[in-house]
Amino acid sequence: MSLLVEEWETKADEDTFVIHLREGVQWSDGSDFTSADVVSTFDVGRLFKWTVFKYVDEVTALDDNTVEFHMAEPSTVVERYVLAERIRSRATYGELADRVAELIESGADDESDEWNALVQEVTEFRPEELIVTGPFNIDMNSVTEAQLTLVKNPESYLADTVRFDSVVLYNGETPVVTPLVLAGDVDYATHGFPPATESAFAEQGLRIVRAPTYSGPALFFNHDLYPLNLPEVRQAIAYAINREENGTVSLGDSGRAVEMMAGLSDNLVPLWLSEDQIAELNTYEYDPAQGEELLTGIGFTRGDDGAWIDDQGNPLEFELTAPAEFADWSAAAENASEQLNNFGIRTTVRGVQFQQHLSDVNQGNFEIATRAWGIGSNPHPHFAYTQNLFTHNFVASTEGAGMNFPMQQEVNGEEVDFEQLVVQSAEGLDPEAQEENVAALAKAFNEILPVVPLWERYGNNPVLETRVGGWPADNDPLYNNAVYGDNFVTMWILDGTLGPAQ
Repeated sequence: MSLLVEEWETKADEDTFVIHLREGVQWSDGSDFTSADVVSTFDVGRLFKWTVFKYVDEVTALDDNTVEFHMAEPSTVVERYVLAERIRSRATYGELADRVAELIESGADDESDEWNALVQEVTEFRPEELIVTGPFNIDMNSVTEAQLTLVKNPESYLADTVRFDSVVLYNGETPVVTPLVLAGDVDYATHGFPPATESAFAEQGLRIVRAPTYSGPALFFNHDLYPLNLPEVRQAIAYAINREENGTVSLGDSGRAVEMMAGLSDNLVPLWLSEDQIAELNTYEYDPAQGEELLTGIGFTRGDDGAWIDDQGNPLEFELTAPAEFADWSAAAENASEQLNNFGIRTTVRGVQFQQHLSDVNQGNFEIATRAWGIGSNPHPHFAYTQNLFTHNFVASTEGAGMNFPMQQEVNGEEVDFEQLVVQSAEGLDPEAQEENVAALAKAFNEILPVVPLWERYGNNPVLETRVGGWPADNDPLYNNAVYGDNFVTMWILDGTLGPAQ
């Protein structure tokens, strides 16, 4: 939403964050964009447990162009949550938003039948048309299983700035998109291409952009399953996997082994933790002997075939699932499985259709799964830990209990409330004061490894420069933006930097 906002301010003495909307903006149906659209969007977001509502308790339209977010728990991340949100038209979602407001007014909460019924209804809601403020809208007649076309929205305030009249988006994961790139049909792609494919791109003269994602694949565990709920088992798994090998096999130079194991990008750790705090982190360097010591220390033994048996006499045998269409994550799962089998933890890999895989994990229908640690769409550590501990957990999932990691844990003999720590990591309006909470969360995560990060993914994005012109040089600072966050290509389209090649 930041492009739709002209000014914003945090009023510390009033615990509010106030935005002033860009005037004169119209939706594609010709109606005015106003504060009512913003309020409706966040009302519906409350229904889906948006994390912003752990800090904000009221969203109020002060006038047609001003919205106030009252913070019950003042936080610097409210700015990011609000400005990064995509605003939906009240013409589309207003009636549903009003019903959410009525539920809240009645005192209903997210445990009530009425609340859950409305969640289901909104989830199944399919608008007949898309009403947008941006420079493009979807040509509904162009939509097929393979692709769709974005066409210029003449009502948009950006219509005269954006230099493209249309953009074709191809649907499909890596196996589908790769031949399109090789055929010269794609100008830019963000998929995780295997090393051999990247070499083929380079041989064809394609430019490779290796921008960070501040995220990557991790092993997520179903904490309902014994002994995956034991930190010693997860720690042993971390020691048993050579993460450098796993990253190289999966994504070549773009799969960079996680070193700090703190739950957020190694690029961000020095910005939030002191050198002394970083020195206290366990890097879990590849050391199968250390993993063995951990397992024998809790009463596990090896069978005659070298496979591990837990203290209840059951073999350590697990299924590891991965999104089948994600070539890099699938390769990471296969390699991790091979290494775990060599260590004596019997593991089989099963690929699952990528949308079904997400649903399976959120519903808790898995044993070990490859999902994303960290997040590149928002830079504060709070967002990385929200991804690690909330997104696929009962805390945020509306489909089921997810990995069902209990947020109350004992760490080094002390009780730790991970949910409270995640929230506290962003509390207050002074970033320096937040550093202590971020460090405590990083240390606790590092100690018990709720999930095991494997490597940090950097893009290996192919760029074809024949149809599109204006690409900045490799040293442009925007290439440090996350590939899946404030993507540089999107920003350069919106500000007119990129356009048809001359």
